Amino acid sequence: MLQILLSIAPIFLLIVLGHGLRRGGIPSIEFWNLNDRLVYWVLFPALLFHKTSTTTLSGDLVLPQAGVMYGALACAVAFALIAARLARYEGPLASSLLQGCARHNTFIALAVSERLYGAEGLAVAALTTALLVPVTNVVVVTLMVGLIRGGGDGVLKAIARDLARNPLLLAVLAGGAWNLAGVGHAPVLHDMTRILGDAALPVVLLCVGANIRVRAMAAQLLPTVLSMAGRMVVFPAAVIGLALWTGLPSAAALVALVYGAVPTAPNGFTLARQMGGDAPVMAGMITLQTVIAFVTLPLTMAVGQRLL
Repeated sequence: MLQILLSIAPIFLLIVLGHGLRRGGIPSIEFWNLNDRLVYWVLFPALLFHKTSTTTLSGDLVLPQAGVMYGALACAVAFALIAARLARYEGPLASSLLQGCARHNTFIALAVSERLYGAEGLAVAALTTALLVPVTNVVVVTLMVGLIRGGGDGVLKAIARDLARNPLLLAVLAGGAWNLAGVGHAPVLHDMTRILGDAALPVVLLCVGANIRVRAMAAQLLPTVLSMAGRMVVFPAAVIGLALWTGLPSAAALVALVYGAVPTAPNGFTLARQMGGDAPVMAGMITLQTVIAFVTLPLTMAVGQRLL
């Protein structure tokens, strides 16, 4: 437990540092807003392309990993929908609860996977990202439309359009295609993407901290607590159960557990605001989950290492 905490601590200290820098206006608010775009459109796509195009992964791992992650995602989604129904939440609040339970912070998951399990962990994490990003987006966005607007014309087209221009997904697909083609290492291309990828994790963790909104924690308490239950209890518990049931290899199972235990995605606030969800509550969920994850993530991984 202590070893896991010490391994993960630098990640959360970078998040705290990013928050402190933004509050202090260092270097400027405009810098952090632009930095988010740099990370999303350049640094992380470079990291994902480099890993997926150069790493040798067994084809036997893809289906079991997909089964565990999709099964756990289904459990988290079901929990959110049932909890929202029992609490009689209206569509906007129910959609934010859904995001809080089902979505994951890819950036923290990649950083933790590399920190705990090295290059092999990061490679499996890149595969897990490739499996989760499209399915999570389709499932969550489709259900949000149903909860907020009761459906509507052009929903599938809008989802397809968003996925087609998602830089993380495009980078994973390009890297996977490169890998399958057996082209191998391209000196200039892979050297450049490696350098950019090395910058991605520290910069994005600073950005996560810069986007924490402490005041947002004053949002409604019950839906925030429910989101933590779905995100940090139901999801990881389902990952452990499914990994044991399917016999998923330990290394892959532990990386899957990282994805189950990280806080919800920070861009959930933007999605809630754009689609008519409850954006203030979503901001509270993101902030509180990120803070609480400093305690829950090491505990979950310690339990996982004993069981898996």
